[in-house]
Amino acid sequence: MGKKIEKLLIEFARIHRFMMNFLREVVSPPYEFREIIRQCYEIGWKSFPLISLTGFIVGFVFTKQSRPSLEEFGATSMLPALISIAIVRALAPLVTALIGSGKVGSQIGAELSSMNVTEQIDAMEVSGTNPVKYLISTRILATTFMIPVLCFYVAGIGLLGGFLSLSSQDDLSFLSFFTQVFEAIGIKDISAMVIRAVVFGFTIGFASCYVGYYSSKGTEGVGKAANTAVVSSMFLVFIEELLIVQILSFFG
Repeated sequence: MGKKIEKLLIEFARIHRFMMNFLREVVSPPYEFREIIRQCYEIGWKSFPLISLTGFIVGFVFTKQSRPSLEEFGATSMLPALISIAIVRALAPLVTALIGSGKVGSQIGAELSSMNVTEQIDAMEVSGTNPVKYLISTRILATTFMIPVLCFYVAGIGLLGGFLSLSSQDDLSFLSFFTQVFEAIGIKDISAMVIRAVVFGFTIGFASCYVGYYSSKGTEGVGKAANTAVVSSMFLVFIEELLIVQILSFFG
C-alpha cells in the first residue's frame, strides 16, 4: 500500500511539473505560430468528415426519439425548442469532445510516443529546440482552440439533422424551425457550450500530450500510449461534465 501511495504521489508531482512547464512555455517567446496553425489544421479540418456524420446522426436520432414522448402530452410544437437546448447546452460539446478524444487523443498520444521511442525528443533537446514549446504547447493550444470551433459546427449540423427528422413528419418550414430554435436559446446556453468546449479541448490536449510525452520505451509503448490517451481523455471529459453541470446549475 505504501508503494502504491508513493507511486501515486510521484505521478501527481510529474503532472504538476508538466503543467508548470506548459504554462511557462506558452507565455514566453518565441511563439510557434506556424506549428500551432498546422496542428489546428490536423486537429480541426481533418476531423470534419467524422464530426459532420456524428453531429447529423445525433441531431436526427435525438429528434426521432424525443417525438413520441412529447406526442403523449400533445406538445410536439415544443420539439424545436427542446432540440436546440439539448444540443447546444449538452450534446454538441460532449459529442465533439468524445470524438476528439478518440481521433485527436489517439493521434497525439501515438505521435509523441513514437517520437519518444525513436529518441526524436532527445535529439530536439540536444539540438537546442525546446520540445515542450514546439511539441506540447502547440498541440494543447490547438485542441483548446479547435474543439470549440468544431463544437459550434456540430451544434449547427445537429440542428440541421433535427430539422430534417422533424420535417419528414410535420409540415414545418426551415425558417419556422430555426426561428423557434433561436428563440429558445440564449447567451447563457451558448456560454455554457463554450465553457464546456474550452475545458474539454484543453483536457484532451493536455492528457494526450502527457501520456505520449512520458510513454514507456519500445513498440508496445506506442500502442499503450494511444489507448491510454483515449481512455484518460474520455474519463476526464465525463468527470468534468459532471462538475460543470453542478457548477452551472448552482449559478444558474
